[in-house]
Parts: sequence; C-alpha cells; structure tokens
Amino acid sequence: MLNTYKAVLQGNRLEWVEEIPEHLAGDQPVAVSVTILEAHPSQGQRMAEALEALARLNSLTHISDPAAWEREGRKDRSLIDRDS
Repeated sequence: MLNTYKAVLQGNRLEWVEEIPEHLAGDQPVAVSVTILEAHPSQGQRMAEALEALARLNSLTHISDPAAWEREGRKDRSLIDRDS
C-alpha cells in the first residue's frame, strides 16, 4: 500500500511538513519515491510587476472612495432567489 506524507526536499534531505509518521521516526532507511509538485517561484514576482504596471497607468485615479465604488457596482447585480 502506498502512503503519502507531506515533506519538503532541502538539498538531499526531506523535512516533514506535518508531524513525523510514527513508523518513520526511527533511524532505519526507508525507500521512497519523490514527486516534485510544480512550483512557480517567479509567479509572485510576475504578479507584482503586473500590479506595478497597472499602478503606473493611473487608470483608477477617478475613484475617490474605492469602498463606495465597489458597493455601487455590487448594488446593480440581481441575485438569484433573492428579492430586491
């Protein structure tokens, strides 16, 4: 039976994300298969750059009260199964 445990690979060591499974806490070697989950470390940087580009456009400077603007936009939508 295959069991799955969460860990992070740091160099040549696995560091447990959750509590170490009791049967793996000893010093006995255990055969494992490691699947690398897709990670996009640059995704946050790309998002920050996109937000900075939007800020440079000054396209929303006409909105003096963002909260009121958001409420106004939501007010116009009809909601399913709700009376107006």
